[in-house]
Amino acid sequence: MNDRLQSIRNAAARLKASLPGFSRRSRGDEFGGEGAGAGAGGLGVPLKRAGAGLVRCLPWLAGLTAVAGAVALLVTHPPVHEVPRGAVSLRTNMLTGGVTEARSGSMLQLPGLHDVRDLPVRDRSYHPERFARADGEAPLQSLEGLSLGLDLTVRWTVDPTRLAQLATTLPDDIEGDVIAPALQGIVYRQIATHTVREIFSTQRGPIQAALESELRRKLAMDGIVLRGLEIGNVDLPQEYRAGLENLLSEGLASEKMRYTLELKEKQVKQTELEAAAEKVRRETSAEAAAREQIIAAKGQEEAMKHVLPFKQRQVEQRQLEAEAERVARVRMAEGNAQARGIEAEGEAKAREKLADAEAYRQTRIGKVAVDQMAAEGALLSRHPLLIQKAMADKLSDKVQVIIAPPPSDGGFIGKTLLGSKPETRQEGRAEGEGEGASQ
Repeated sequence: MNDRLQSIRNAAARLKASLPGFSRRSRGDEFGGEGAGAGAGGLGVPLKRAGAGLVRCLPWLAGLTAVAGAVALLVTHPPVHEVPRGAVSLRTNMLTGGVTEARSGSMLQLPGLHDVRDLPVRDRSYHPERFARADGEAPLQSLEGLSLGLDLTVRWTVDPTRLAQLATTLPDDIEGDVIAPALQGIVYRQIATHTVREIFSTQRGPIQAALESELRRKLAMDGIVLRGLEIGNVDLPQEYRAGLENLLSEGLASEKMRYTLELKEKQVKQTELEAAAEKVRRETSAEAAAREQIIAAKGQEEAMKHVLPFKQRQVEQRQLEAEAERVARVRMAEGNAQARGIEAEGEAKAREKLADAEAYRQTRIGKVAVDQMAAEGALLSRHPLLIQKAMADKLSDKVQVIIAPPPSDGGFIGKTLLGSKPETRQEGRAEGEGEGASQ
């Protein structure tokens, strides 16, 4: 154990002696010793010691500066690559050739060791401007040799199954170095085989399909997936555009007239068919009505076979009902006559009874009146002034003053007004006396 420690101490001493600073320090100590010996000569000794200390610290200062620079470089330029949105980052190891893929977050990128490439994974659109206008940089040529422009839109993305290969083969400017040359090589050749009218209106769809098919096949070899190709505006020279629009308008008018004539013909045919259908419908309806009437007549005939006996039975029933009603009415009249006879007999007997009762009542009233008159006569005989009083009472409410001469014989004061028949009074008195005697 002690031998090992001793060997380590010796190795440390040798390493210390081999380092420049420590070796200079030792030499400084030697110079100090020499300076001490020469101190008596002036100020050169402290300066020499300071310079020797500075020389000894230079390695340390250089190391600290290097470390600080490295830290600052790491802070300002960290060896990390952020994956952009909508893209995939591919890191290639320059030593081994391995490829690492990252679709989000960040990945370590050591300078000189790693090469990182970002490829888009979302669809992108490319609008070529070279042949977008008829008076542009490189316009297209139609079959007639007329310059025109096409507004094309190419949607593309990279093949996700070949990312590792495409990271090293695709150029940085994919649209400018891959898509644009491929598109120009196709579109100039395709457009040159069609007339302006076909490009402008009649063959736009087939031209677009042919361009898309050929461009897709060509880009697929470079690892580019074509999502679609759209033809937008077709830019023509102004004069040709006006003439073409007029021609198209006339063509459209001609087409419209043709469709109108076809429509009229179809309407005429429709009217004929409708008339024929109406004729057939009416014939069918008439036949159906005739058959219906025949069936109804047959049914009625069959029904009459059952209706006639039924009617006959109804007549017999009504005759029997009339006979029954007649008998009932005769019986009812007989009953009413008997009832009226009984009522008349009862009423005659009742009237007879009432007449007897009335005769008896009149007899009794006459007797009572006679008795009353006899009583009144007797009373007047005894009190003759009652007649005056009675007359005065009857006249008292109508007559206020009566002027009459007094009777000559001193009798009743109204005698001169009423007149008197002494014979009659005497006869009445005699009759009253006779009746009183008979009683």
